[in-house]
Amino acid sequence: MINSELPYYAVIFTSVKTNDDKGYQQMADLMERLASEQKGFLGIESARNEIGITVSYWKSLEAIKLWKAHIDHQAAQKLGREKWYASYTVRIAKVEKEYSHEK
Repeated sequence: MINSELPYYAVIFTSVKTNDDKGYQQMADLMERLASEQKGFLGIESARNEIGITVSYWKSLEAIKLWKAHIDHQAAQKLGREKWYASYTVRIAKVEKEYSHEK
């Protein structure tokens, strides 16, 4: 659960990987660590089966823009396009309401 004042933003990254995943997990771990150090980063959730879904949460659109422009993130994006992803989609949504349930 993200503990942040509403509204905040979600970057929803869905992907289908290629068969070549050499170096992928190391890069994913690095990107998560670097993102967590960025101003405005609120958290991340991820799952992968046939398709992968990673949702990162941000305080503002400006924080998202700065992360997209981060030099190491740009290098990871390039490798993703060239090597790791058969396809992907990025969506940015404004979170205005949230609720959850836990047992």
